[in-house]
Amino acid sequence: MVRKKKKGNNFKLLTLFLFLGTCLGDYGIGVGIGDGGAWVGGGGGGGKQQTNAAYSALQSWKSAITEDPSGVLKTWVGEDVCSYKGIFCSGSSVIAVDLNKANLKGNIVKDLSLLSDLTILHLNSNRFSGPIPVSFRALESLQELDLSNNRFSGSFPQATIYIPNLIYLDLRFNNFTGSVPENLFNKQLDAILLNNNQFTGEIPRNLGYSSASVINLANNKLSGEIPTSFGISGSRLKEVLFLNNQLTGCIPESVGMFSEIEVFDVSFNSLMGHVPDTISCLSEIEVLSFAHNKLSGDLPDLVCSLRNLINLTVAFNFFSGFSSECSRVSSGFDFTGNCIPGVGYQRPRPDCSVIAGGALSCLRIPAQPLTCAAILGLKVTSSP
Repeated sequence: MVRKKKKGNNFKLLTLFLFLGTCLGDYGIGVGIGDGGAWVGGGGGGGKQQTNAAYSALQSWKSAITEDPSGVLKTWVGEDVCSYKGIFCSGSSVIAVDLNKANLKGNIVKDLSLLSDLTILHLNSNRFSGPIPVSFRALESLQELDLSNNRFSGSFPQATIYIPNLIYLDLRFNNFTGSVPENLFNKQLDAILLNNNQFTGEIPRNLGYSSASVINLANNKLSGEIPTSFGISGSRLKEVLFLNNQLTGCIPESVGMFSEIEVFDVSFNSLMGHVPDTISCLSEIEVLSFAHNKLSGDLPDLVCSLRNLINLTVAFNFFSGFSSECSRVSSGFDFTGNCIPGVGYQRPRPDCSVIAGGALSCLRIPAQPLTCAAILGLKVTSSP
C-alpha cells in the first residue's frame, strides 16, 4: 500500500490527538497536526481555515442532522472548520472526523466526499440511518471507517470496497441486509467487522485469502458451509467469529493452518460431523468454541493439549467422548449437553440414539503424522 510520507507520519500521532480532543473539546480547545508538528490550542490551529469545499461539505451534513442532544453542532459555525468540535486538521485540511458517542440523529450526505484529505471517519454510537453514499468511493485518503452502532440500512455499502487506502472497516450493529460481497476479501484490510447486521447468503468462497487479522461475521443470517479455502493461504488471521448464524456442513480441515489464530468461535450454528484433527495445529489458540451445534464423535485428544488454550466450549452438541487432557484447560472446559457416558448434565439417551448429521462424510486428515507448520497447504508425511 502506497501512502504519502507526510500523511503516514501524521497518522501515527493522530490517535493520540483524537483522544486529547475528546478530553479537551468541551473547553473549546482544539487539537490537531500542522506542518510544523502537533498543536493543542483554541481555534483549531492558529486560525487556519479549511477550504470552501470542506466548509460546504460540513454545513451540508449539519443540515441533514436532525437531533443533537449534546450540542456538538453549536460549534459548527463560521468558515474555520478546524475549530468545529469533532473535526481535526493538518494545516487547513480536514484529516479526521471523530463524533463517536455524540448521539447524533440524521443521515450521511454525499458531500462528505469533498473532504479529500480525510484519513479517519469515526461515527460509532450515534443514530445515523439510511444508506452510505456511493460518493464515499472518492475518499482516497481514508484509512479508518467506523460506522458501528448506528441505524444504517440497505445492502452492503459497495463504495467502501473502492476506497483505495482503507485498512479498517467497522459496520457492526447496524441494519445492513443482503449478501457479503466476495471482493471485500480481496481488499487489503486489517479488520473486517460486520457482526450484528442482517446479512444473508453464503460466506464468500475467498474468505480464507483475506489479509485481515480480524474477521467478525457473528450474529447475522449467513447460511451454507464454511469455505474450504478457509486457512489454506496461511492467513495471518487472529480472530474469527462466525457465531450465531445458520451455517451447516463440516468444519473444514484447512482451519488448522491458521498458525496465528487466537480466537475461533463458530457456536450457535448447525455444523455437523467431527471436529477436525487439524485443530491441534492451532498453537496460538486461546478461545475455542463449538457450542450449540450438531457436532459428534470424540473430541480429538490433541485439541485439549494446545499450550495456550484458555477456554474450550463444546456444550450442546453430540460428542460421545473426550480426553482427560481437557480437564486441565485453565478457565474451563464446558461439555454439558452432549452424549458422553458416565458424565453428568448430558442429553437424555433417546436424543443421542439418532445423531444429526451422523451420516455426513467430512474430509479427514489424521493429526499424526501431520505437518502443522505447512503454510501454503496441508502436507502429510508418511509414517516411519
